[in-house]
Amino acid sequence: MKKTQIENFNQDIHVVDYRTPFETFRKQADSLIAIEGRETESLNGKYHFSPDPYESCLRARWFEEKTVSEDGRMLPFDADFDVWPRIPVPSCWNMVREELYYYENMGLYFRTFRYKPVKNHERAFIHFEGSAYRTYVFLNGTCVGMHDGASTPFSVEVTDHLLPENRLIIAVDAARSKDRVPMDNTDWFNYGGIYRDILFIRTPETFIRNFQTQLKPGKTNRVFAAVELDKEVDAVATYRIRELEIEHEIAIRDGKGQIEFDADLKLWSPEHPVRYEVEITCGEDRVKDLIGFRDIQVDGYKILLNGKRIFLKGICIHEDHITLGKSTTEEVIRASIADVKAMNGNFIRLAHYPHSRLFAKIADEMGILLWEEIPVYWSINFTNPETYADAENQLSELILRDRNRASVIIWSVGNENPDSDERLAFMSSLAKKTRELDPTRLVSAACLVNTTKLKLEDRLMEHLDIIGNNEYYGWYEPNFDDLLTILNNTDLKKPVIITEFGGGARAGNRGTAETMWTEEFQEAIYRKQYAALDKAVYVQGITPWILYDFRAVRRMNRYQEGFNRKGLIDSDRTTKKLAYYVTKEYYKTKG
Repeated sequence: MKKTQIENFNQDIHVVDYRTPFETFRKQADSLIAIEGRETESLNGKYHFSPDPYESCLRARWFEEKTVSEDGRMLPFDADFDVWPRIPVPSCWNMVREELYYYENMGLYFRTFRYKPVKNHERAFIHFEGSAYRTYVFLNGTCVGMHDGASTPFSVEVTDHLLPENRLIIAVDAARSKDRVPMDNTDWFNYGGIYRDILFIRTPETFIRNFQTQLKPGKTNRVFAAVELDKEVDAVATYRIRELEIEHEIAIRDGKGQIEFDADLKLWSPEHPVRYEVEITCGEDRVKDLIGFRDIQVDGYKILLNGKRIFLKGICIHEDHITLGKSTTEEVIRASIADVKAMNGNFIRLAHYPHSRLFAKIADEMGILLWEEIPVYWSINFTNPETYADAENQLSELILRDRNRASVIIWSVGNENPDSDERLAFMSSLAKKTRELDPTRLVSAACLVNTTKLKLEDRLMEHLDIIGNNEYYGWYEPNFDDLLTILNNTDLKKPVIITEFGGGARAGNRGTAETMWTEEFQEAIYRKQYAALDKAVYVQGITPWILYDFRAVRRMNRYQEGFNRKGLIDSDRTTKKLAYYVTKEYYKTKG
């Protein structure tokens, strides 16, 4: 039967599947540019902004800014980008305007910028460090990129779309969805907006897309380096550490090359965070980075840093600030690491998504070990191939971003997921991908207790180097004796990090150790937990939940008032609770 042509169809209001055409512009890890050591220009600043809850920028193609018909007649246009109020980039819109505090849909950003080539044949990119969650990028009326993932970077080439005067429109969709990573149900605040830097990058016609250098796994005097160009060409790159008078050529074949060589290096550690400036050049391009060299291994249930046993004295941290939201600054990160070090800690679990690139760089400098994680959280859609592709891409972008950071010793592929067949296939594939991208670090995930058998048991453990375990005995599980049974029932040959335990307390709420939500109740949980965990030889690290109180809309009782109050320090990041001092004393005894 012949399909009837609809003669009154209106593109702006009748199209239902208006997002699909933009899929062809999707940017993923294979287009990400290494930015370390490059000259960049900032596109931060004040942007004109408006909520777009009906996504009219996509439906009605506002980005084309069409004000004249094909026959030259004037057309009404429902957007007026140049006069909208302005908000700062980077920032979370929830923190900038009171009426946007719970806003979870699309927001539109607009600015202009000028461009003039500096060199012949130069290429140009707009690089985003973090934009929550889906981002559409439009330049001079054309879509040039789309990206999923709130916390990982992406790069958009704009070489062929630049003009002397440019109009940049960015649509950011912060909506929660069951098919996204994370899905629609989490235990942290859903901040929206462009909350990390936007950079403008110029490169030669052929450039170094990314590189990695570190010690050969299991060696403390053998260095490897791998370089990838943006094109599948043959070339020669040069690797230098001038301080050590090291210089080696790397033969590039079909865009890739690698070398290994012996070197007498001072090894990086939390006690001695030594770094060297590594420079790689190829043709007209150059990248450089301050890199620490260290080795991380497991031997049975022991964790070895540079061949020496280490106990990971840690804490979890969310990327959440009372005034900045998910945005952060160098000062905030330095203060966070200083708080952990003052507690005698040497390790931080960055939960539950990739934190700012700056965190790992400063951790390298200050000497603190890191666990980094992607938000494969709770019960995401493990059966959806698109959800897996999203997770693998976020994992890849994180690893490509931070695999030259000595402080990062563990990649985590998820948190608190049910031990289903679908989840096992999903997360074991992520573990395999992790090792393909970076064989120099350990792979883990935060697993749950088998509450039926009362033991640490999860089929994913077979695929992990280190087993993470979240347990809340004394809080959500009130029978603390069950924890002792679990520890006795468990016989593991791999190291375990207790990646979460704890309990809530409102800072300043004092009372007896039997009264919930008091500092004394939280303190008692910590004392009992440390005493119990000390008896399990396979427990080789601890990261209690959590250093600072943080926003969580699931938490609405009289003590929480929209915050998760399990922090050892109040959300003001100053007021320390009793359990902080218990942890400080315990970690002192762990060496």
